[in-house]
Amino acid sequence: MKLSSKIILGMVLGILVGLILHASNDGSDQGPASAWLVEYVFDVIGRIFIASLKLLVVPLVFVSLVCGSAAMGENVKMGRIALKTLSLYLFTTGIAITLALVFANIVNPGVGIDTGAVASFNAPTPPSFKEVLIGIFPTNPIKAMSDGNMLQIIVFSVLVGIAITQAGNAGKSLLAVFEDFNAVIMRMVTILMHLAPYGVFCLLAKLFTEQGFSAIRNLALYFMTMSFVLIFHGTVVYSTIFAFMTRLNPLTLLKNMRPAMLFAFSTSSSNATMPITMNVMETRVGVHKSIASFTVPLGATINMDGTAIMQGIATVFIAQAYGLDLSMADYLAVIATATLASIGTAGVPGVGLIMLSMVLQQVGLPVEGIGLIIGVDRLLDMMRTVVNVTGDGMVTTVVARSEGLLDEAVFNEVSDRDQYNT
Repeated sequence: MKLSSKIILGMVLGILVGLILHASNDGSDQGPASAWLVEYVFDVIGRIFIASLKLLVVPLVFVSLVCGSAAMGENVKMGRIALKTLSLYLFTTGIAITLALVFANIVNPGVGIDTGAVASFNAPTPPSFKEVLIGIFPTNPIKAMSDGNMLQIIVFSVLVGIAITQAGNAGKSLLAVFEDFNAVIMRMVTILMHLAPYGVFCLLAKLFTEQGFSAIRNLALYFMTMSFVLIFHGTVVYSTIFAFMTRLNPLTLLKNMRPAMLFAFSTSSSNATMPITMNVMETRVGVHKSIASFTVPLGATINMDGTAIMQGIATVFIAQAYGLDLSMADYLAVIATATLASIGTAGVPGVGLIMLSMVLQQVGLPVEGIGLIIGVDRLLDMMRTVVNVTGDGMVTTVVARSEGLLDEAVFNEVSDRDQYNT
């Protein structure tokens, strides 16, 4: 059985086991056996799996980006790639939030919602744009790596890579060390991927044991609207942009990206999925590592199309639930704020809710309305992450194609062989 098939099987079994345990509790507290299973088996294995993935993120991004920027060599080329990547990420985010607002106003998911029992929510204070801009540049690269500040790591890695190209023989010797280190880390990614079915099973079993589908019943229309727009954007919109800009088959891209998409769904974390995404882009899609090492970490940090969709629909939902009308100027403010906030809140914990609180404050809606959607947000977060990761892959492939750094032979080799059984 292929690894991707094993991961899907782990996902399905995890959901089924979780739903069975949830149903057996009959809405009451978990029994001793069920509680022990969730707390000491599912939770422990799942958290260890996520921790193992996150373990590789910083060294992988640093080492591969140093190698990638050194391989590009020219500062002008790096700047051109950065401009293309950032422009595409902001463009797709703008489309995402616009689609969300349009569909939310057609469906009206918030009409008739009871706001009498709103869950408590304390909105964290978002950083100012000035603070974010200054914070992109590290004062201590070791601290940046320790904190997992991805934008600072990217800046430092690019500078090191550029310096290596200008350091003559010393740079060549150091680059060889980085390339060997990169090969070792990628091998570690492969090893972890073979443990994925078990980690995925435990993560989803815990989630559905605790939540089931009970939260969806009260917010069914909101859930369905969000799900539809996420799927539409992740398939139709991305496929259209990809086909127009590359003249390649978008279905091939989606098929090649399947392992990364499965990981994204089960982990609900673009950062945790990043090692898998980078591996998939190089080995299954055919993107040169000099492109993937830059665009994927940047995308995992600032490309939040799934989150932008959530902001758009949630904003309309909360406005309708409270019986408040939004003007066209408000809608334009939502589009602008959500698009720019995808950069402005990069690297901040709880980024989705912070971004949403910023949007709500911008248009004068009650921030406590976020409490209406907290119950179902965890399930939707899995789908949002898939969209985010798919967008990272699409933009990465488009940029690689435009730079002549896409191996089309690898891209078009959609075979049944498992890339990770090596």
